[in-house]
Amino acid sequence: MNMFLLLLGGIGWTIVYIGCIRLGFRDKTYAMPLFALGLNIAWEAIYAFRGLIVETSPQTFVNLTWMCLDIAIIYTYFKFGKKEFPENAQKYFVSFSILAFITCAVIELAFFITFDPLGAAQYSAFAQNAAMSILFIVMLFRRNSTRGQSMTIAIAKCIGTLAPTLQQGVLWEINPYIIMTGAVCFVFDILYIYLLYRFKKEGK
Repeated sequence: MNMFLLLLGGIGWTIVYIGCIRLGFRDKTYAMPLFALGLNIAWEAIYAFRGLIVETSPQTFVNLTWMCLDIAIIYTYFKFGKKEFPENAQKYFVSFSILAFITCAVIELAFFITFDPLGAAQYSAFAQNAAMSILFIVMLFRRNSTRGQSMTIAIAKCIGTLAPTLQQGVLWEINPYIIMTGAVCFVFDILYIYLLYRFKKEGK
């Protein structure tokens, strides 16, 4: 069961990243909210490089793969994202975006420095997933369309987070933090799936 949940989570998130890249180029936009993207790439970089230097495992190479996929998503963000900014703020697009990525890196480093490596990876991952679940809903309403979004990404994100919630929050040990943040993710993921379905039904 542990291996099944591990693979299920990894496959789910890989589908999310590939879907974001595909839709980004197809719809000429970015498919992952800025701060979710910043937290993701920072998390993957920290734990990929730690794995290469300190303790290499299969997860290290998964993190490296995800990091490369996120770099492609970042490319779509900088290529197409400026037009998504308010018109009177577009001149600040690059500087604000760089500040956002730096801020996300600082937040991830704060977890990494404060907690033991496993705790830091877990606590930061589930916190950023909760933020991401909310940010996808914000993006849907801000765009008022399904551009750059798909049911495949929504469902894969839900499964990709639910699997490690069950694995790390229940199977490994009963971890209230993971269970609670995982539950928050699940609620907002289901809400996003429902709202995305309604938007698509309305032809938006």
